[in-house]
Amino acid sequence: MVIDEYKHKGLRKKLVKELKDKGIYDEAVLDAILTVPRHIFLDTAFLEQAYMDKAFQIGEGQTISQPYTVAFQTQLLEIKKGDKVLEIGTGSGYQASVLCQMQTKLFSIERIQVLSKNAKIILQKLGYKPETMVGDGSLGWKTHAPFQKIIVTAGAPLAPEPLLEQLDNGGILVIPIGDQKVQTMIRYKKNISGQITKEEHGTFKFVPLLGENAWATKKTV
Repeated sequence: MVIDEYKHKGLRKKLVKELKDKGIYDEAVLDAILTVPRHIFLDTAFLEQAYMDKAFQIGEGQTISQPYTVAFQTQLLEIKKGDKVLEIGTGSGYQASVLCQMQTKLFSIERIQVLSKNAKIILQKLGYKPETMVGDGSLGWKTHAPFQKIIVTAGAPLAPEPLLEQLDNGGILVIPIGDQKVQTMIRYKKNISGQITKEEHGTFKFVPLLGENAWATKKTV
């Protein structure tokens, strides 16, 4: 049972106003942030902090991203209802819930089994039913490709080639790229002819992406 009381909804309204003030303008993104109860992704000890615009540790060396980062990446995706979306890094499941609330067809990969299991339980409680998998996100999910949108919620040294290959023509890939201390948010757009363009959208700090096409195979970082 999901407990979502009046005070939680009030805190979300305050959060949405803060996100608007910081430049988030996509109404569908803001509506999803307003609807998804972020507090259930955190330990009850963090109940009062759940709607602060902050990231929190969720165990296994991973974090639940701050709401602004979730909103910013989602806004860059230019989500349309029914989009087939690949998420790399399920984590707590909060970003996945926002995408599900926006009525996407979501596929989400998480490398750490316990996080994937916990996220799936919460997602089901909320009534969301994305396809989830424990595996190497840097390889994408070839059996379900192509995807209209791909979002990576961990920092990488470069965009993994399989993700660019699995991006549909006309699609968008959003990924933070840089070293393990700071990354630049990159939006790749693939046109209908398959040509890819690249845009930079500010600096962020994410946990590192691990996998065959990411930091796990880098001898130096």
